[in-house]
Amino acid sequence: MLNYIWGILIIISIIVGAFTGNISNVTKAAIESSKDAITLALTMLGILAMWSGLMRVAETAGIIQALTKKLNPILNFLFPEIPKNHESRKYIATNIVANMLGLGWAATPPGLKAMESLQKINPDKSQASVSMCTFLIINISSVQIISINMIAYRLQYGSVNPTEIIGPSLIATLLSTVVGVIYAKIMARTVPRNMGGHGK
Repeated sequence: MLNYIWGILIIISIIVGAFTGNISNVTKAAIESSKDAITLALTMLGILAMWSGLMRVAETAGIIQALTKKLNPILNFLFPEIPKNHESRKYIATNIVANMLGLGWAATPPGLKAMESLQKINPDKSQASVSMCTFLIINISSVQIISINMIAYRLQYGSVNPTEIIGPSLIATLLSTVVGVIYAKIMARTVPRNMGGHGK
């Protein structure tokens, strides 16, 4: 759908540029935007590589496992259906930590692993379990203490104070996560226990 929307916008801009005599500006903007896109992609690639590498080092060094233990009370509250020592807990914890650092890209691989692992203990393989839905909600809302990706974007485009978004983004994501968790807990009560829910 987005491909169609962008395609339509490009066609409209070309038509409007041609009829208003600004087609040269459209061409110039297309060339400059292409250059900016490559520059931004390379910048984000470096940041992604660095933080993904750090996450990998943290996992190998046992830091992620230690964080998983620290997050156990939260994971027990959010995912009471998941067995205590199940592997999905590690992936969920890694995903949460990456999202807290604003590393949406680095959070994706453990997020996918978490979903695969949760599907193994899903009582009904034909539909998502309560744990899977809860994890999806938390992953989408995701509390962000440091929005590294957004800071990098702002730095790339010459922001005077690229870190000023930390406070507002923390408040916004914290509120969205709280609302998401409340919604997930309420909906879990409507699902029968034999389907992984908390209801009757």
